[in-house]
Amino acid sequence: WAEREENFFLAWALGRACLPTLQSRLPVPGATLPPPDPPVSAMAKAYDHLFKLLLIGDSGVGKTCLIIRFAEDNFNNTYISTIGIDFKIRTVDIEGKKIKLQVWDTAGQERFKTITTAYYRGAMGIILVYDITDAKSFENIQNWMKSIKENASAGVERLLLGNKCDMEAKRKVQKEQADKLAREHGIRFFETSAKSSMNVDEAFSSLARDILLKSGSRKSGNSNKLPSTELKTCDKKNTNKCSLL
Repeated sequence: WAEREENFFLAWALGRACLPTLQSRLPVPGATLPPPDPPVSAMAKAYDHLFKLLLIGDSGVGKTCLIIRFAEDNFNNTYISTIGIDFKIRTVDIEGKKIKLQVWDTAGQERFKTITTAYYRGAMGIILVYDITDAKSFENIQNWMKSIKENASAGVERLLLGNKCDMEAKRKVQKEQADKLAREHGIRFFETSAKSSMNVDEAFSSLARDILLKSGSRKSGNSNKLPSTELKTCDKKNTNKCSLL
């Protein structure tokens, strides 16, 4: 691991010396650069829209597990903590349009804050994640909201997720608390389980739908919301914890 960290640092240092324009995008070893956008002709053939989403929240709330469940329909509780930032891609059909979702996974530790905040402005949608079994992670949502206000583009779509709803017996945050917070900020709220996949697709699709609606309303002047995605009841029988980013 030490050798791997050293290699990351050497690669970063070399890139900084040779390509000054990358300095702000690769501030520490282990960070991931976004892929270049494909040619317009190729993009038109593959999908109608490209939406960049960002997941933020405390370390351990299950951000990585949620993204892997959404992008790969898989769950593994052995993933290590995210270093810096990473991303996964999935194309979905929304309102008859092919939407390519580029979902960015951020580290929740304070030492990676410089990296993660650099990605806020390019995001079209931001998902705030807390752990329903960890009251502190819910309290910190207000801090993450403040971070969005300070760093993200004005009018970015937001979504609140309470993850690990399969662990009902260990619940510390009541659904009513989160629902109230979401209403105060005027955003949608879902309780999800990366382990059982409960409401994961519904949450991501709902955010993509709202972004699509907003982009369409700019052209048509229509500001009406599309119907909300119907939620499923969370399975309370699963007890394994997704304790990773």
